[in-house]
Amino acid sequence: MRQPAGQRDLSRLPLKADGALRVVVETPAGSHSKYDYDPEFDVFELGDTLPRGTEFPFDFGFFPSTLAEDGDPLDALILSDRGLIVGIVLRTRPIGVIEMETCEDGKMIRNDRLVVVPLSSVLFEKIETLSDLPAKLLDQIETFFTVDSAFKGKQVRILARSGPEKARKLIMAAQKTFAKR
Repeated sequence: MRQPAGQRDLSRLPLKADGALRVVVETPAGSHSKYDYDPEFDVFELGDTLPRGTEFPFDFGFFPSTLAEDGDPLDALILSDRGLIVGIVLRTRPIGVIEMETCEDGKMIRNDRLVVVPLSSVLFEKIETLSDLPAKLLDQIETFFTVDSAFKGKQVRILARSGPEKARKLIMAAQKTFAKR
């Protein structure tokens, strides 16, 4: 559908900016709700509510001008110094990817979570790869995604933790897929 006059579409924002990769924040750290961007109307809507006792461990968003296997823009978990606001666009660098599959309609679909650090970060500025983070923190992040999916009746399988090179390859592939549609 065509974009109404005067509206923008953050999902079509150019991916690259001054040597960095843009990410749009959909859900802030600490949120008990998941927000989804609707490009047709340029609004953020309530996607769903998390199970009691869970919250987003970090900010969550997407890479614009990408298309992942699940039909959505590529997901980004943002290690920011403080929770960001919904809709903000920031320049980031990838530090790795939690490779995952989610069972949807009886079929396993890749649903990777790319992990990025904002260029403006002070707390995470020296983090170059997932292996620089405490293993317990990564375990907690994976547990969050597993619990959230189980609550929705979906099965999740964690495949691997990979570094920034794999993340960049996934981003470039998703950007090519987006350009072909």
